[in-house]
Amino acid sequence: MNFAQHAIGLFAAAAQSPLSNYWSKLTDPNRNPFRGLYQLNSFDLAIMIPYFVVLVILAAYGLHRYYLLYSYFKNRHNVPGPPPPVAEWPKVTIQLPIYNERYVIERLVDAVARFDYPRELLDIQVLDDSTDETVEVARACVERYQALGLPIHYLHRDDRTGFKAGALEAGLKSATGEFVAIFDADFVPAADFLRRTLPYLVDEKIAMVQTRWTYLNRNYSALTEVETILLDGHFVMEHGARSRNGDFFNFNGTAGVWRRSVIDEAGGWQHDTLTEDTDLS
Repeated sequence: MNFAQHAIGLFAAAAQSPLSNYWSKLTDPNRNPFRGLYQLNSFDLAIMIPYFVVLVILAAYGLHRYYLLYSYFKNRHNVPGPPPPVAEWPKVTIQLPIYNERYVIERLVDAVARFDYPRELLDIQVLDDSTDETVEVARACVERYQALGLPIHYLHRDDRTGFKAGALEAGLKSATGEFVAIFDADFVPAADFLRRTLPYLVDEKIAMVQTRWTYLNRNYSALTEVETILLDGHFVMEHGARSRNGDFFNFNGTAGVWRRSVIDEAGGWQHDTLTEDTDLS
């Protein structure tokens, strides 16, 4: 009788998993080695569970960073070669969505006006949802360049439905370009931007070209240097690793060129998201 009870006890102990055994020690007052010193309670669980959940998420994020770093160097030779020559340059719509950007809109339009590209193949849209003095500043800037012969148009919306996505969608209704380049108000694109990006879109399998960002005041202070390093980590390491590995990488909302037909086939710009650029991607 005693042997049978002892055998059953051994079997029960063996069947109990280490995790359940540990949990039993924590919750069973009779087995808790810290009895009289500490007893697990609901408050501690409410603190520890979120803590470990966040810890697991951060650990997964860190492992993903290591994977991107590995992919970047593993495929370091898998970089795009020179793009094919362009037999005939296409017409391009350039959209400049702005909202209360009176201090930088003129700088942006000045940069776009310097593009090294045939003017008859440009369709520039200033998509203004502003509610302050930007309206007068932007309109005057557009009228000044119109008088100089630049094909630029000013579109102002009183109803900001869809916000930036809504403005881009409204601009597409009158867009005439085969390709669509987009720049936020705080960007200063180089004069050869279209000459360097459009050749990659000769391949009809390519829907979008995203260019790298940087800061104008990169060397201003230690803070701007750190911010630039973080930005380089995204565009050089993340985008670079995904591109070299043949994985998905997204449009960043500005400083890129889309094939117009792809935007239409994907359903256009959506208003039901805060990240319309990733949504379209």
